[in-house]
Amino acid sequence: MQTQTECPLRRLKSCGFLIFRKVPELSFLLIRDRDRLDLPKGHIKTGETEMECAFREVFEETGISQSQLLVEHGFRYTEIYYPRYKRFGGEQVEKTLVIFLAVLEGDVTVQPEEHFSIEWVKWNPPHKIQKKTIDPLLKQVAQSSFSNTLAK
Repeated sequence: MQTQTECPLRRLKSCGFLIFRKVPELSFLLIRDRDRLDLPKGHIKTGETEMECAFREVFEETGISQSQLLVEHGFRYTEIYYPRYKRFGGEQVEKTLVIFLAVLEGDVTVQPEEHFSIEWVKWNPPHKIQKKTIDPLLKQVAQSSFSNTLAK
């Protein structure tokens, strides 16, 4: 009989973006799922880079294209956690989350494709939205040099 330590966990990776806009006010995009707010993100496909996955997922979930985003190349948020996945029969997995940062360029209509709706949340740190992922991500943004760029 194998124990959890003898059987390695399945590893998954999701990538996405935290997207800011400056007009009409400095705010960031969150997606509303049934019971929570989330970021536009999704699982990486074989052969895809993290950045390619992030761009693909943002487009699939919001309609925002790569050409409409100005990426902050010095920012990368990573988190590893251990959820149970229904698609794997409740199996616990090791999940790595990678989030990049970008500013929306121009006036873009966001069209949620896979979720209930989107919300633009005013940038006013510290935020208390979701303590396991979103709040630590926003704290890292607030402490980064990018927050000075956002304020301009």
